[in-house]
Formats: sequence, C-alpha cells, structure tokens
Amino acid sequence: MKLPSPSKFQAILLAVVLLAFSAAIQGQTTENRSAPRDFNLLVLGDSILWGQGLKTEHKSWFLVKNWLEQTQHVTVKERVEAHAGAVIGSGGIAPPQSLTVYGEVNSAWPTLHDQVDDALRSVGDGSQVDLVLIDGCINDVNARRFLNAGNSGPAIEALAQEKCGAPVEQLLSRIASSFPNAHIVLTGYYPVISEKTPRDLFMRALAKRFYAALSSEARRPSDKELFERLTAISNAWYEASNRALMDAVAKTNSQLAARASRQRVTFARIPFLPEHAFAARESRLWGFDATTVRKMLALLTFGRVSLQANDEVRSRRSSMCEDFFRKTPGESEAQKSARKDSLMVCRLAAIAHPNRKGAVMYADAITEQLQSFTTGSGWLRTATTTASAQ
Repeated sequence: MKLPSPSKFQAILLAVVLLAFSAAIQGQTTENRSAPRDFNLLVLGDSILWGQGLKTEHKSWFLVKNWLEQTQHVTVKERVEAHAGAVIGSGGIAPPQSLTVYGEVNSAWPTLHDQVDDALRSVGDGSQVDLVLIDGCINDVNARRFLNAGNSGPAIEALAQEKCGAPVEQLLSRIASSFPNAHIVLTGYYPVISEKTPRDLFMRALAKRFYAALSSEARRPSDKELFERLTAISNAWYEASNRALMDAVAKTNSQLAARASRQRVTFARIPFLPEHAFAARESRLWGFDATTVRKMLALLTFGRVSLQANDEVRSRRSSMCEDFFRKTPGESEAQKSARKDSLMVCRLAAIAHPNRKGAVMYADAITEQLQSFTTGSGWLRTATTTASAQ
C-alpha cells in the first residue's frame, strides 16, 4: 500500500484537526446558546394574580412561567407573595404579629407594600429579580361596591381614580427602585356583571340582597333597573380602573426614562367581553356549584343551606377557612354570628374570580406585553449569581 507523502499527510492531519476543533467550538456554542439561565420571577398582588380557586398549574403566573421557559430558554424560579384580599397599604407599617397567611383566604395583610418588604428579605439582593407581575387596588375600592346597585357609575369612577391612580404609581416606583433590574407588568381588572349575565330568579334575588341605597330614592328600583345599574357600575369600574392604572404606568415610565433606566413598566389590559361576565354562557369566572333551587334556599335561609363554588380547590380552601376563622375562647353570640358569616364568605371566595379560561386570558395578556421587549437584546440582566427569587 502506498503511503501518502509527508506533505500530503500533514495536510490531511491538519484538516482533521481543524474539523475536530471546529466541531468542538460549534458544540460549545450550541450548548451555551441552549443552556438555560436562572430567571427570577416575583408575583405581587391580590387574589387575581394569586389565582383564587385555581390549582397551581392553572394559575396565570404559572402559565407565564411556562411561556418564559419555552420561549426564552431560561429556568424560572418564582416567588409568589400575592394573596387574596391584599390592599395596597403603605410602607413601614407592621402587620398584626398573629397573622397566618393563606393565599386563598381574604386578608388585607400583608399589604402590597408588605409584600415588597417580604420579597426583599427573602431574595436578599433585589437586583437579581428579572420580572415582577403585579396587580392591586380593587380591595382598596372594595369589590362589594360593584354588587350594590345603590352605587353609581360616577362614584365608582371617582373611587377608581383615587385608589388606582397615585397609590399604584407610588407602589410601582417603589418596586422599580427595590428591584432595579426587573421589568414590571401591571395587570388590569374586568367587569363582573354585563348584559349577558342571566336575569334568572336567583340572580334577581341576589341583586336585591346586595342592594342598599346610598341616597334617598323615591322608590325601590325594578329588577330591570337593578341589572342595568349593576352593568353600568361594572363597565364604569372596568374603564376607569384601566385609565387610572395606565396613567400610573405612564408616569412611572417617565420617571425611569428620566434616569436612563433600562427598566420598563407595561400594562396588560384584559380583553373582557360581555359574554365573559359572571354566570354568562361563556363566562371566564368561577360560579356556584348548585342547582337553582339550592341557591334560592341558601338565600331564603340566610346561609343555613350552604353553597359551594365550582372552583378547583374549594375543599382545600374550606379547611383553610376553618383554621383561619376558628372559634376563640369566650366568644359572644354576636362574635359567633360574625365568625360564621365570615366563614361562609371565605368558603365561596372564588366566586367571580377568573376560572381556568380566565387565567389563560390573563396569561395571554401578560405574555403579549412581554413580547414587546423580549424580542430585543439586552432586556435580561447580564450578570447571574446564585441568588434567586425563591
């Protein structure tokens, strides 16, 4: 067999070495490009972003987490401070020391400012947080106002501006300062009652039960008028809260731009249609798991006949409610009655909150906002450390 000449042999050897080296570099590049990096997600807010009534894997923030991992090739480590009932509050005010927090159980504490404090203590280094999802202000307005036809659209609009404007702007500014590398997505709310909400016997009775005139009226409104008012109130809340929240986002972004920050705050408006409202045919909200007869009996017996919500975690929430509103030694009859009322409301807390389809709607609105800046380079912080948001 004839061997190749030394010069030809050297050329072949060089080609083999170069090919191997090139393959190694290509393999390293591919590996580095696909290797996931840690991404720290912080969820602040009330029952909406907590995901009232939903299993973890169906909550909107969890769907966003999955989307980030699939599209951005990151490993998301989440920290969820959101819980039902949270109000905005103010910084520096300590919550009751005896408080036990259950995400499913309504409690004003910890407030959203408390949630920021708690997150900072847990994270250690706020600069390691990449994304903050947040909602808030509906509990400061008090959602029960939307079920009382004695209110008016202008009154709800004024409350939305008062509670969802400046307080949210101050909160967003604090979040941006506390987590200087994080982009922030603020989510909006939705109208509960619409013209597509059925006017059946139960809903008419429910509207009457919540009605309380805020001013003297010559006569009690008819059923038709009650629903027209409730629809108007819900629409007023939806539009006015969106305006106030968008204005808070715009003002916060102006502050960030003035100091040449890379951060951005975006607003995720929820595209809620009339057919998505409570009890409508295509509702995106949890409702009652009971027949019309049982629902009427519950109203007529003032809760002695119990109702259930049709959410995914009602049994687990019921246990939490029992523990949160447990009997205290020496309680009076009035205290006992109030406790039982609170317990009943707690068990039904998922009512009118986004169901699985509603959570998908929220997740889609959030990811749409994320796409506006994830397509460009530099939206992620450049340095990673072992610190995480978990």
